[in-house]
Amino acid sequence: NRAVDRISTAIARNEKILVYGDYDVDGTTSVALMYAFLRERHTSLDYYIPDRYHEGYGLSLKGIDYAAETDCRLIVALDCGIKAVEKVKYARSKGIDIIICDHHLPGDEIPDATAVLDPKQPGCNYPYKELSGCGVGFKLIQAYCQLQKIPFEKIIQYLDLVAVSIGSDIVPMTGENRILAYFGLKQLNEAPRLGFQKIIEKAKIRMPLVVEDIVFRIGPRINAAGRMESGSKAVELLVSQDSDLAVAICDDIDHSNDDRRKK
Repeated sequence: NRAVDRISTAIARNEKILVYGDYDVDGTTSVALMYAFLRERHTSLDYYIPDRYHEGYGLSLKGIDYAAETDCRLIVALDCGIKAVEKVKYARSKGIDIIICDHHLPGDEIPDATAVLDPKQPGCNYPYKELSGCGVGFKLIQAYCQLQKIPFEKIIQYLDLVAVSIGSDIVPMTGENRILAYFGLKQLNEAPRLGFQKIIEKAKIRMPLVVEDIVFRIGPRINAAGRMESGSKAVELLVSQDSDLAVAICDDIDHSNDDRRKK
């Protein structure tokens, strides 16, 4: 509820929100999911993927500085943040609130964020503990929709991203993950977002897609963007509504994937 309330407040006050996530598949699909969802409801919005080589994994000081410089009042951190105790303090010192959506094991101290969503943190009574980072992000938008009386049908379109995160992050295919992956695959096969559609065409993947196609064909291409160039390129592809732009990014990512294979 705290996370939903803070997002609702940001939208009502037209505060700028920064959607932050890591450069791997789980991180970039999480950012794409949250950004695409918020874009329908809020205009003051940006996303940030840290540079793998210069910033490393998780919330970075550079990323928080970017939020401060661009007048962001709220960071939604996805697939990272559960151990970012000092980074959250640093953000607070700059007047920035943080919502953490993570699925990794916490350290000895939980960050003093506005809200911390992580089923593996002590005292969390959420019944399923193995969600992907993107899965935790999906649960947040589901909660937002419940409180805002938005029908669940409106967010089924984001399950293709959740399915790709589940397959690529190798989280257990059990319980809720199995259900999310099943309906996410259905979405991927019947109405994939433009970015996935172009990846499927470029990789010449035969339909219907199965989980192995995510693991060995789709996931590595998204991963290649974060490893060879910038994960921002993967997010740009996954939120793109421009067919020509999506094709151009897909070509770049495909070259990056070929380069990755050669190294």
